[in-house]
Amino acid sequence: MLLQATHLSKSYGNLQVLKNVSLQIDKGSFVAIVGPSGAGKSTLLQILGLLDSPNKGSVQILSTPLENLSSKKQAAFRNKNIGFVFQSHHLLPEFTALENVCMPLWIAGTDKETAQQEATKVLTQVGLAHRIDHKPSALSGGEQQRVAIARALVQKPVIIFADEPTGNLDTATADAVNKLFLELKEQYQLTFVVVTHNEQLAALANRVLSMKDGEIVSDSADRLI
Repeated sequence: MLLQATHLSKSYGNLQVLKNVSLQIDKGSFVAIVGPSGAGKSTLLQILGLLDSPNKGSVQILSTPLENLSSKKQAAFRNKNIGFVFQSHHLLPEFTALENVCMPLWIAGTDKETAQQEATKVLTQVGLAHRIDHKPSALSGGEQQRVAIARALVQKPVIIFADEPTGNLDTATADAVNKLFLELKEQYQLTFVVVTHNEQLAALANRVLSMKDGEIVSDSADRLI
């Protein structure tokens, strides 16, 4: 088991967004989280990925109780072990594709030459070897998302969280990103947890969690037992 979340609850004022959510995720899984807007999907993803904290409950990744870590150690754990892909690419506009992908390595203290070598390798794997010196403004939406995926991969994380990764893409580009996710999962033996409204992307998952009103109301893994 790679990840275990136990009794997660989260409220913003009087609004309870998560209600006692527990789940386990095995290494190598491709998990899709689906459900209507406001169901708590993104909040759950952010808590699992250490971008937010629950009011109650706990998360363990690699058997490490994350709530016991200081903020500094949480940030270091997240940078080393977790990759993120969002609907908005969150690329730094003043930096090239190569520099954007180097950023997690630089934060971790990797020297410039090694970081550039690793970033170039990953950008090549996502099909952007010819675009590494371009800034985001010179890239298409699909190319920007591939840069974001490369940035998520460059630290060789154990798990990647993606929040509506194809939400801003046209159908053909979204299909290409979906295919890339599958290829990368097999190549790196990665674990993906993806929040999506994209039915084609959800169909690629080997496990689908459905959420409603802050709770997991169905889990396709339950039907496999």
